[in-house]
Amino acid sequence: MSVKRARGPESMVRQGKGKELALTGLMAALVCVVGPLSVPLPFSPVPISLTNLAIYFSLYILGMKRGCFSYLIYLLIGFTGVPVFSAFTGGPGILLGPTGGYLVGFILMAMMGGFCIDRWPERHVCCFLGMAAGTCVCYLFGTVWLAVQAKLTFVQALASGVLPFIAGDILKIFLAMAAGPTVRRRLTKAGLN
Repeated sequence: MSVKRARGPESMVRQGKGKELALTGLMAALVCVVGPLSVPLPFSPVPISLTNLAIYFSLYILGMKRGCFSYLIYLLIGFTGVPVFSAFTGGPGILLGPTGGYLVGFILMAMMGGFCIDRWPERHVCCFLGMAAGTCVCYLFGTVWLAVQAKLTFVQALASGVLPFIAGDILKIFLAMAAGPTVRRRLTKAGLN
C-alpha cells in the first residue's frame, strides 16, 4: 500500500516558483521567436518588428518584474550571438549599433507599462497610458542613440526611427490589451499564474 505524502508549504512554494520560471522562460522564448520577424524599411535603419508586441503581451502574463526579466533573458541570448534580433541577427554589435538604443529602451518601456498593468490591471485607460508612455521613453532613448550612432540630427533620427512606427505601435498596444487580460485570467484560473 502506497502512502501519499501531504503537500507541505515548501512543496507548494517550489511548485509555484517552478510555474513562474516556466512562464518567464516561455515568454522569453516568445520574444525570441517573434523578434527576428521584421520588415526592413528602405528609408530607415529601424525595421518594423513584433518585439514590442511580445513585450506588451508578456507584461499582462508575467507582470512588471518577471516581464522585464524575460526580456533581459532575450537580450542576453541575442548579445551572445544567437540570431534572435530583427532580421535574424545577434551579437554585441547589434546592441551597440544604431538600433541598439531601441532594444535597450524596451527595458524602460516594460518597466513603465508593467507598473501600470500590475497596479491597475482592469483599468484599460491606465494600462494604455502606461504602455504608451513607456513606448515614448523607448522612442526617446532609441532616437538619441540612433542620432549619435548614425551621425544624424535628432529630427532626422526621429523622422526615420519613430514617426513611421507610431500607428503600428498603437495598434500593437491595443492588440495586447485585447488578448492579454483574457489570457491572464485564464492562466490564473488554471493555477498557472
